[in-house]
Amino acid sequence: MSSSKSRLRWAWIACALGAALCAGCAREDADPDVAGDEPAAAEVAEGSVTISGDDSAAASLTWRAPAVDLAGADPAELRERASAALADGRLYEDADAAVPIYLALSNLPEHSRFAEAGLQRAQRQLLQEGDAALAAAGEDDAALREALELATILRAIDPQAEAVQGFLARVDLAERVSASNQAGEQALAAGDLGETGGGALAAFREALELVPGQPRAQQGLAAVESALIRRAEAAAETADFDTAARWLAHATEVRPDDGLDTVADARERVSRIRATRITRLRDLGIGALPRFGGIDQARRHLADLLRIARPGDPAAVELRERIDLAVHYGMYAPGQVFTDALQTGGRGPQMAVVPHGAFTMGAADGERDASDYERPAHAIRFGRGFGMSIREVTVGQFRRFIAATGHRTRASRRGFSMVYDERSNNFVRSSGADWHTDYLGRPADDGLPVLHVSARDAQAYVEWLSAQTGKRYRLPSEAEFEYALRAGGRGRFPWGEGEPPPRVANTTGGLDRSPAGRTWANAFTGYGDGYWGPAPVGSMEPNAWGLHDLSGNVSEWVADCWHDGYRRAPGDGSAWINPGCRDQVIRGGSWASSPAQTRSAWRAPASVDITNARLGFRVVREL
Repeated sequence: MSSSKSRLRWAWIACALGAALCAGCAREDADPDVAGDEPAAAEVAEGSVTISGDDSAAASLTWRAPAVDLAGADPAELRERASAALADGRLYEDADAAVPIYLALSNLPEHSRFAEAGLQRAQRQLLQEGDAALAAAGEDDAALREALELATILRAIDPQAEAVQGFLARVDLAERVSASNQAGEQALAAGDLGETGGGALAAFREALELVPGQPRAQQGLAAVESALIRRAEAAAETADFDTAARWLAHATEVRPDDGLDTVADARERVSRIRATRITRLRDLGIGALPRFGGIDQARRHLADLLRIARPGDPAAVELRERIDLAVHYGMYAPGQVFTDALQTGGRGPQMAVVPHGAFTMGAADGERDASDYERPAHAIRFGRGFGMSIREVTVGQFRRFIAATGHRTRASRRGFSMVYDERSNNFVRSSGADWHTDYLGRPADDGLPVLHVSARDAQAYVEWLSAQTGKRYRLPSEAEFEYALRAGGRGRFPWGEGEPPPRVANTTGGLDRSPAGRTWANAFTGYGDGYWGPAPVGSMEPNAWGLHDLSGNVSEWVADCWHDGYRRAPGDGSAWINPGCRDQVIRGGSWASSPAQTRSAWRAPASVDITNARLGFRVVREL
């Protein structure tokens, strides 16, 4: 249709489509003996054509033909105008359009045959346009209105024509389908899905009964199905899985031939929601066990889990076993402190039992100062607790190892290490610096953390300790270190957010002063720990799990080889090791680390042979 046709004002526009449909219904119910006779041809009076008659809804509409002034007009000129308008496709818009002129000429006997032929050609064009509008009417109500407009004009030309009658029947059917679809869409928007009768479901099915396979109605059914699925998933998110199952059962009935895969996918999503919640309840229960009163809390989590889990669910079985294990923990209990005897006399490092559980390792999205090396954050779950040395390995403990084995460290073999030079406020190479010297290269007290040891030196120590005790000692994995450092927290720093609490760590503070009066350029502004350089181990307060100096004092070797991020990292907390790797991970801020390097997620690579005055280690013992 040309844009000029949009200027046309139809007398029937005031009638709602629903009213037109009702008028059609009224005619269907009318007594045929009472109905008036169908006029044989259109009645033309004062420029108007009134249509009445058959069962089509379009029959209730009226088209008022634009008046063509025949008085004083030249019929030949009118014929030329009509032919030109027909050729241009201007069929009915105004008095210069083809149909109004032909209708006017049909009143002149000498021009009636010409007019009849022109009206037949116009009728064919209108039918073509009408069929095109009907083709789009299933999805576009504006196209249906256009088809109705054309129907009134076609009836004005020749209401008895078989093609016109067929078109009017198609328009009426399209209108009834559109009314059903509109009713279904309104019910859908109002949330009246009709899963138990009526509503959107009934309306869309009515449209499909009229026209099987009608796309708009099929889309409506799919929308009802989606709405039912959304209700099921919303119920699942609140752990109401019985209600979720009922909504999915209704969704299965909406499109039994076409929607089975969609509903099956929804069932899988609900199943995953259930599985995730079950896993979460299991982990909450396990995580509660080490805390005071945690057994009762874990039992409450187990009760919640059993309400949504199927009989024999592995997570429920595991949590029940964990609760039993916590009640009867055997030789060790979470938080218990112990030492192992050495064959050569004395005892090994003091250890604390780190509780088994789960945590999210790595930096959160958007964490300030974080890098891609610390991502993606990922879930780690420890199936068993482990022992970790409460403090860093000391000079005195390492001295016993050297005396027993004669081990020559990397720094000893090459004759130097990196120490702090206060004059330049930098780290410089110093001859003779080794495990028995402090951060300045001077002889170290036995209570200080051992410095100037490489990853291989640390590995040699844990192998000796294992042989001495008959237990498996090793360097902590990176996951174990961060897990112990966080001690159940999820903050940016081990203590949470913001400035450190008093004596929480030996790290860079704005109140710290070197012996020569130096201050830190990048530090926690209002914090001071009283040390410039490493402090004797255990000088700071322990964390929630009784461990000292995981953040601060010295950075520490862990067993993992360096990787640029955590993709494909183990999920069980074990060390990520590539045989023969040349770089290992160091964790935990040191006495000279910036605030950004004191974060819980901070990590850095270091050559396995590097030694300096900021790097030491601690040990883990398997239980």
